[in-house]
Amino acid sequence: MLLSLSGSWMDQAGAWFLQSGIQEACGGVARYYRSDLGANARISTEITGYAASLLVYLHRATGQAAYLEAARRAGRFLTRQAWDGAAATVPFEYAVDGSRPQAFFFDLGIIVRGLLALWRATGEREFLETAEACAASMARDFAAGEEFHPIVVLPEKRPVAREARWSRRPGCYQLKSALAWYELFEETGREEYRARYEQVLEFALRTQASFLPGETQPERIMDRLHAYCYFLEGLLPCAGRPECSGALAEGIRRTAVLLDEIAPVFERSDVVAQLLRLRLLAAKLAAVPLDAARATREAASIRDFQLEHQDPRVGGGFGFGRQGVELLPFVNPVSTAFSVQALRMWLQSEAGQLEAAWQTLI
Repeated sequence: MLLSLSGSWMDQAGAWFLQSGIQEACGGVARYYRSDLGANARISTEITGYAASLLVYLHRATGQAAYLEAARRAGRFLTRQAWDGAAATVPFEYAVDGSRPQAFFFDLGIIVRGLLALWRATGEREFLETAEACAASMARDFAAGEEFHPIVVLPEKRPVAREARWSRRPGCYQLKSALAWYELFEETGREEYRARYEQVLEFALRTQASFLPGETQPERIMDRLHAYCYFLEGLLPCAGRPECSGALAEGIRRTAVLLDEIAPVFERSDVVAQLLRLRLLAAKLAAVPLDAARATREAASIRDFQLEHQDPRVGGGFGFGRQGVELLPFVNPVSTAFSVQALRMWLQSEAGQLEAAWQTLI
């Protein structure tokens, strides 16, 4: 696997974001592109938040102005179109058909972090102001004692009935979104933001042990690995605390074991990328020993998900996953974002250049 920090693999992924149509004219980003149907899924506010973070990351890595302009368009879509002023929040998907919207606690955290990445890159206050408004919605509209409801129906903010699926229940995975509060604490110095992060941290540490495997079907366990990695990512600000470094080390081990067991049946590229990013950052932030040979194998696995195709809607993007040896027909923005960052971080680590900065984690 021949890769370089300035290699064409990153340029191809960046071109897919800029030219494939996955970011639509309004600035919003579709959940994925279906290569078998030749169509985008609906625009997702969460995915638009992720895309904003990646595009800022690519601008920082390359200096190319086109990335920052695309990130601005994503951010302005969130602040000017997706923001629901009457409900004082951002819905789950940008509905154009009059359907009754929902809002997700998790998605709002991702949106906040995308807007904060733009705020740091541009200094444009609308990004910070909307980030704070979304963070206020997280605290106000989803509060459930020591927990946070995962979903509410708009406009009345009624909690959706909880189901067995992990995304329909509170859980340790919500710590990834609580990073939004910690980042706002760093930006503003307001202690209430740090206190909210600590609340979710305490709940996540107390409940995380029972999250895996949580299912019996391999495909569903793989989905839970994706969510469990969100929990591990959420630990990074406190990686120096013994209870957090221990959870990181054990969580990386558990994830790798289950990934190896399930991958021959079903493998998600984002899970492999999340695991590699965690492995590299845990070594930097928490002195968790780095398994360099395993990291190299994970990087090679991620690279195999990048698609080569003449169709610009496909070529350069990363596939969501594979069943057996067959790639699934989803060219996925989040898979692409996580994979690009994981590969670049691995190359930086190999060169002794990796930053110990969890804030840049997409």
